[in-house]
Amino acid sequence: MQTIIETVQPYVNTIATAAAGVLTAFVLGGLNNLKNKVNFWLEARTTAAQREVIHKIAGEGFAFAQTVFKEAGGERKLQEALQYASLTLSSQGIVVSQVELKSAIEKAYLEYKAKTKAVLATEAQPDEDAAQAAAKEAVSGLAAKLNDFLAQATAEVEPVVSAQVQPEPITAPIEATQTPITTG
Repeated sequence: MQTIIETVQPYVNTIATAAAGVLTAFVLGGLNNLKNKVNFWLEARTTAAQREVIHKIAGEGFAFAQTVFKEAGGERKLQEALQYASLTLSSQGIVVSQVELKSAIEKAYLEYKAKTKAVLATEAQPDEDAAQAAAKEAVSGLAAKLNDFLAQATAEVEPVVSAQVQPEPITAPIEATQTPITTG
């Protein structure tokens, strides 16, 4: 049973790695789609220069909240980032609604999360060539073991011939004697 587990282990690892890669691709695709929607929404309401400043300040607000309020929950960090960005933008004379500002901070958060996931996924992915070589080696080993097993299972059993001892004939003469039976 243990050898079966050891034999199957590389295949399970390869399948799990592939599944993690596919899942990461879907997550990153969804994040990219959301980022595009936020950009489109912001573009419709601001000028290019203002948009650039808003994104920069929102990114600063996110970084500020992420580093200063490490132990705080997500909602508290968002409120701190909103407050920082709102004060900074109003000091520059840019008026932005809370919804727009929240969207820009959420976008900064999603970009940060996508970058960290991409880095983690890249670090977690083994070298593709090495993985393929290991898989081929494992398949070859499994095939060899299977052939050995089948050869053992189907091998003809050769009969064991033991040394037979021939009995020597008895050379003593056999005399027939008759004993009378008396009934009485």
